[in-house]
Amino acid sequence: MLLKKIIRKKRRIKRVRAKIFGTAECPRLAVFRSLKHIYIQLINDKDSTTILAFSDFDLKNKNKVKKSEKAFLLGQELAKKTLLKKIEKVVFDKRDYKYHGVIKFVADGARKGGLNF
Repeated sequence: MLLKKIIRKKRRIKRVRAKIFGTAECPRLAVFRSLKHIYIQLINDKDSTTILAFSDFDLKNKNKVKKSEKAFLLGQELAKKTLLKKIEKVVFDKRDYKYHGVIKFVADGARKGGLNF
């Protein structure tokens, strides 16, 4: 049962990744969430390099803050750093997650910060 679940998850990830590709001008914004933390990266798939990486450990005011609020702040922080590198457009990679909750808050924060996708 567990093996089938893992196989289905990998298929979903593969299906999403087949449709998107990050370049230096338009990198892939990959989101990973665990039960406690959120990790986001900007990835150039052409060169297989990570341009920027953030997690909720990098936030300064994270005491007594909900995970959804952390995700929104994390998206805004990533947008600020990305715009400093003169990148305005990204491709959003939600992996196998549904587009709601923490994933949606990261995207909304990045959009409010000035990124287009």
